[in-house]
This record gives sequence, C-alpha cells and structure tokens, in this order.
Amino acid sequence: MKRTLVSAALLAFFAGGVFAQEVGITGNVALTTNYKFRGQDQGNNKPAVQGGFDLSHGGFYLGNWNSSVGSLMNAASGLEADVYGGYKGELSGVGYDVGVLRYQYPGNSVANTTELYGAVSYGMVSAKYSHTVSKEYFGITEGRSTGYLDLAANYELVPGLTLNAHLGFTNFASDAERANPLLAKDYTDYKLGATYALGKDVSLAGAIVGATERDFYRAAAGQDLNRARFIVTLSKAL
Repeated sequence: MKRTLVSAALLAFFAGGVFAQEVGITGNVALTTNYKFRGQDQGNNKPAVQGGFDLSHGGFYLGNWNSSVGSLMNAASGLEADVYGGYKGELSGVGYDVGVLRYQYPGNSVANTTELYGAVSYGMVSAKYSHTVSKEYFGITEGRSTGYLDLAANYELVPGLTLNAHLGFTNFASDAERANPLLAKDYTDYKLGATYALGKDVSLAGAIVGATERDFYRAAAGQDLNRARFIVTLSKAL
C-alpha cells in the first residue's frame, strides 16, 4: 500500500511538472485616474488600482482581475474581484472566444453577477456579446437575460501608437425594467482614445469614456455616473 501511494505521488508530481511547463502564466497591473465599467463610474471619479493574472493551456484559459471600486452600488465592498475562464482560437483568420465571467464584490454580494460571453474578431475589429445568467445584474433585481454588446476597433496609426474606439449597448431584461424603473433603462456607452507603448511591456493610454442617459442616472443615483470623462491609464504586463 505504501509503495502504491509513493508511486502515485511521484507520478502526480512529475505529471504536474510537465503540465506546469505547458501552462502559460501572464499578469498585469495598472493605475487609472478613473474606473468606468460600461460607461459608468465605478470609483466616484477617483483613481483606481487594478491588476490580475491569466493561466493558459492550448486554447483554454483561466484568470482573475481586480480593481478598487467605490460607486453607488459597490461602495460597501471597495473591491471588485473577477474570475473567468473559457476557450479561444482562430478559424480561417477569424478569432473566436467563448467563456464565463463572474463579477464578485466582497462585502456586497448583492452586486455579484455571472455572465456567459462569446466574441469574434477579424483584423482590427471585434464584437462581443455578454448574457447575464445570474438572477441579479450588479444589484439590479430580476436581471437575468440582460444583454451587453461590445463593438471595438483598434488601429495602429504608427508603430507604438494605437487608436482605440468602442461602442457598447446594454439591453436590460424586461423583468428588470419592470422591477427597477429607476435603474434598469437601456443605454449606450462609448470610448475614444489612444494607447502608446512606452517599452518593456509598459503602456500609457488616454481616452474619453462616457454613456448616454445622463439625466436618468443622475436622478436615480444622485450623481452623474454616465458623464463623459477623460481617463488616463498606466499599465504594465508582467
């Protein structure tokens, strides 16, 4: 019995070593003047510290991303900790990505949200759709089946300088609209900016980010969460 256990342990050790060599590990850290998510302020227009890591094996990946927060619904938490996993690849020049993403807010679990997503990309353009499968959508009740469409384009103007553009569309579930008439209202968000590579995996980005329905969210939240702001972000890949 002891010999069998030792053999199994050695096999698991060496198999784990081989697997670890095949697993890619990357990380990232960033400092931004304001964290906006889908066009809405998440940090009361204050700087945020962000970072995470990713594990990949073949086309499969698993990751974690975190950010300090302080918005209306998430102020009790102070932290957003996301966990995600999926599979991505390429077929005839078209990239694809499917997976699941769990947004978590320690200390404010009512805002926890789970989404399934699917994305395609070709050249400089991409499209991604996220579908809420949790009962609540960031604290908004009856949020299941809320959808979000993300359209983006990134164009390298000159070596090291890339122009970034984004349009996003939030479509709340009908049940969420009925249950939350002051919060669940469809809207569009946008981003227009540029990213400059400073070297050694360090980049500096600047962008104007905002969303429609400004008056609506000002009245509902007591603050202008959707106001367009110029955001600067310094990031480094690890």
